[in-house]
Amino acid sequence: MKRRRKKNWIHPKILYICLSLLCVMLVVLSFKFSDRFSSFKTAFGDIVTPMQKGINTVGGYLSGKIDLLSSKEKLLQENQKLKEQLDALSYDNKILIGENSELENYQKLYQLDKKYPDYPKVAAQIISRDGNNWFNVFTIDKGKKDGIQVDMNVISGNGLVGIVSEVGETYAKVRSIIDDKSNVSSMFAETKETCMVKGNMESIYNGYIDVEMISNTAKIKDGDEIVTSHVSDKFLQGLSVGYVKDIETDASSLTKTAHLTPVVAFDQLEYVLVITQLKDSKELKDISNYD
Repeated sequence: MKRRRKKNWIHPKILYICLSLLCVMLVVLSFKFSDRFSSFKTAFGDIVTPMQKGINTVGGYLSGKIDLLSSKEKLLQENQKLKEQLDALSYDNKILIGENSELENYQKLYQLDKKYPDYPKVAAQIISRDGNNWFNVFTIDKGKKDGIQVDMNVISGNGLVGIVSEVGETYAKVRSIIDDKSNVSSMFAETKETCMVKGNMESIYNGYIDVEMISNTAKIKDGDEIVTSHVSDKFLQGLSVGYVKDIETDASSLTKTAHLTPVVAFDQLEYVLVITQLKDSKELKDISNYD
């Protein structure tokens, strides 16, 4: 086998000392023989100056790019933090809007409760509805365990919503006055003239309910309020139903008909009050069933 030849190399310390001495000598000579070295210094400067200028330009460019990248990274981090803060604020805002909406609903129910102080009530939330965009038949989250019974009146907004038609242990179904199967014995609040408010799903799409069986001699006008009648065997007396308009005399000239604008927004229901008092039908033994 051939032996590897040892590489000749100079120790770094020796190289450092030699270069230091050389620099010192050059400095001394440049001061002592400045005139003689002036041409050399000029030539050296002519060579070094453009190089230095180029180095400075490249250095400035690189420094600018580094600063730009650093600023961009910082901006991206700040932007991410702002996005996170915005998401948090948006979430908090949604919660606040929901809480405000719920508070507003409770305030409306409280005002409605004060409007009919003589009747005991239970607040309930609507948890589902049948079929379409209108709350003609819907389910609430209160049932037998809360004292709810069939035929109890249900109110919301400014008056009558409907009547309880079915009860389970923890839920109840409500048939509203706009449903096709609903008939509410009513009367004009001022004149006490009786009439019948008949549910009609086609009519409610036009914003009203049908009113029939108004006496031809009834002294009524557009804007009169209709409330539940004393002759009803299911609906408690005096609950606001709505306001009449478009009063017309039938062809027979024996009765009048009209349209009724309900006091409840039947496309926006969320909460209702169930009146936990049934109509005492014993007082109506001799009165025909209008409902």
